[in-house]
Amino acid sequence: MWRAGVCYFKGDAVPQDYTEGLRWVRKAATAGLFEAESEIGRAYQNGNGVPQDYAEAVKWYAKAASKGSAEAQTLLGACYLMGTGVPKNYQTGCQNFKLAAEQGHVEAQYFLGVGYEAGQGVPQDYVEAYKWFNLSAAAGHEDAPKARDRLLLKMSRDQIAEGQRRASAFEAKKK
Repeated sequence: MWRAGVCYFKGDAVPQDYTEGLRWVRKAATAGLFEAESEIGRAYQNGNGVPQDYAEAVKWYAKAASKGSAEAQTLLGACYLMGTGVPKNYQTGCQNFKLAAEQGHVEAQYFLGVGYEAGQGVPQDYVEAYKWFNLSAAAGHEDAPKARDRLLLKMSRDQIAEGQRRASAFEAKKK
């Protein structure tokens, strides 16, 4: 059901039809599939097949995030970071990014690094920022290498070594 809905959303092997896609995705969400809940959140955030409603998007992201979806945790974190559908709250945003980052979600790792570098939502910690930027860069995030390299200018050799050690020791958690 979820895959059929995504096919309609993308127009993959069927004509693109957000309304029909949403119908299928809702069926999958009713069955408890968190990927479907995230898709419904995206539909509301982008106004695809439904009127754009950021608060409704947050509701669906939160459902999926509570089931351990790293993608939904990242999307929910971004909503809190930008104040989209919820009041802006860096701490709640970073809490969601951390849950996803610990599962190996590349985008969440990058944004958690940003939080640690700036001290927004989490205490400022260059070593932790370096760790998350390094992991995100290794996984191919486009902006992470520049962020990591910029951070090097603010760190001591010992801090860099500790950041590298933490990144090397990292093991993604299973959801």
